Amino acid sequence: MKKILIADPLSPEAFEELKSIPGFEVTLKTGMDEAELIKTIPDFHATVVRGATKVTRGAIEAASNMELIVRAGIGLDNIDVAAAKEKGIEVANTPAATSISVAEHTFGLMLAAVRNHGRANISMKEHKWEKKILSGTELYGKTLGIIGMGRIGQEVAKRAIAFGMKVITYDVIDIKTELDVKQVGLEELITQADIITLHVPLTEETKYIISEAEFEKMKDGVIIINVSRGGTVNEGALLRALESGKVRAAGLDVFEKEPPDDFSLIDNPNVIAAPHIGAAAKEGQKRAGMEVVKILKEKLAQE
Repeated sequence: MKKILIADPLSPEAFEELKSIPGFEVTLKTGMDEAELIKTIPDFHATVVRGATKVTRGAIEAASNMELIVRAGIGLDNIDVAAAKEKGIEVANTPAATSISVAEHTFGLMLAAVRNHGRANISMKEHKWEKKILSGTELYGKTLGIIGMGRIGQEVAKRAIAFGMKVITYDVIDIKTELDVKQVGLEELITQADIITLHVPLTEETKYIISEAEFEKMKDGVIIINVSRGGTVNEGALLRALESGKVRAAGLDVFEKEPPDDFSLIDNPNVIAAPHIGAAAKEGQKRAGMEVVKILKEKLAQE
């Protein structure tokens, strides 16, 4: 019998499917901090998390029976992958499942930024009619710079092309794609784009990939969208760029500290902010959950 710990909620369909698999004993226990996870994890052969639970080195060292850790999502930054590797524990995720969810969210933030949706909504709720000062611009004909052309970046590019945008992209590797995009260097992207959107993991190479020097090279009135990871954009530099007018608006779903304890960036009137909900669409979460079930069956199910 393989004991499976579900430490963050899965879609109902995936949870029921998982419980029906012969040889699996499934336990749902969410909201654990590190100390509680360390106490709980020794009995289990596999652990499933999303973004909330942190599988730290301490938890992994306590996991005496663990064979597999699965993240129902894209990144692995809440799992100490190095510690798992040292202990021979396999780590898996579901990178493709929520790509459409995140790409659509990116466009929601982009549209809100160019058309002042956030400010307009707040204004209307304050019973104001500020039609004259809330005019915006179209996406049509604008140059979109996509930093990171993995699954999500490519889904964003598809939608940008449908909107009649010119798309330029940058990635550390040469991406083979049939999409009508131009791959350029990072500096060319930064200097040419009207809107810049990030779709990269947080690594040593991408830490503050957008900071003071990059903002200085951008077009005046550029728009920044970040639904990737906090720390890829220097938040202090972004705030200064917003205050100076260099950056016209920003749409942010991720932050260096989550939840933030400093709201000075979020409080800027030209920032549209969301609490890291890029992947939080029911359809994407269902796909992620069913992919988790598939991984667990392939890795652990007994014949």
